[in-house]
Amino acid sequence: MYFSLPKEYRESTNEDLKERIAAAKERLGNKLVILAHHYQRLEVVGFGDYIGDSYGLSKIAAEQKDVETIVFCGVHFMAESADILTDESKNVYLPNPLAGCPMADMAEMADVMEAWEYLEEFGGDKTFMPISYMNTAAGLKAFTGRHGGLICTSSNADAAYKWAFERRKKLFFFPDEHLGYNSGIKYGLKPEEMVIWDFSRDGGGLTTEQIDRARVILWKGHCHVHTNFTAEHVREVREKYPGVLVVVHPECPREVVELADAAGSTRFITEYCAKAPSGATIAIGTEINLINRMAHQYLDKKIFELSGQTCPVCANMYRTTINDLAYTLENLGEIKPIKVKEPVRGEALLALEKMLEVN
Repeated sequence: MYFSLPKEYRESTNEDLKERIAAAKERLGNKLVILAHHYQRLEVVGFGDYIGDSYGLSKIAAEQKDVETIVFCGVHFMAESADILTDESKNVYLPNPLAGCPMADMAEMADVMEAWEYLEEFGGDKTFMPISYMNTAAGLKAFTGRHGGLICTSSNADAAYKWAFERRKKLFFFPDEHLGYNSGIKYGLKPEEMVIWDFSRDGGGLTTEQIDRARVILWKGHCHVHTNFTAEHVREVREKYPGVLVVVHPECPREVVELADAAGSTRFITEYCAKAPSGATIAIGTEINLINRMAHQYLDKKIFELSGQTCPVCANMYRTTINDLAYTLENLGEIKPIKVKEPVRGEALLALEKMLEVN
């Protein structure tokens, strides 16, 4: 896909763009809502009517009544989900159509279908409950809904495991292996009860015995931001800053989560920073834009990125600029909204509605 802003928007000053965005918001009034994910640039978040993680913003999108236009400052799978969760009278726009998700791309529909066909020999949906992480395309959400499963986010993954195990013997979790593994350990599973399906190998690279023994089949996928953090980073920051509080996202590898003081969703991390006492030193293992915003918001606390060596930026979240936002708000009639068609829409809605119910 090729996308380029008109020269007028590329060359405008930040002050001019901010004035135009403010004017467009005033003109559109209560018919418009702007949703901004925690990982967005600071200046983009400043125009959000609501700021949150993928779960929170999906819930807010579903609750909109009189709004006609939803501008989702996030990535493609988030805008798709917002469209699925709202009625046909609403249009959802993604300010930068190139904002995708590498983790979501690690679970291709054909690969997941091949894995599921293989798992049907072990009971299929009589035995396995599919759980799709929010970071998937609409087609895979539809697959999940079609087989009785649900969508989860890092906010409700624990509750999703409980819900699923109350209904079926085993789980098929995709595409993030680390969130799936960390959620399994938290649920009380043993490491040997979870195995990784490698989509590049026949039979996922698993033996019949491994699948029979496993309670969770984890997809081989990860977030490139959160896998940058290591156990050594935690040890180093504790040595350098005695008494430091370490909080990380559950998409981090298990050894990082084990050494941290706390692990949770982006919303959890923001609340953790808010509740920490004045003067606290907090090292965060997640995306840099959220960390920078927390540092700006809580000047009475020392808040910084855990590794101290890398810049853990989500390049796709970073694609969205106030230039994109200004262009979108001023050209709604000329931009194609995000639309998920039937039957994908209806089947994906089943899984997303379960996500909102299970918390």
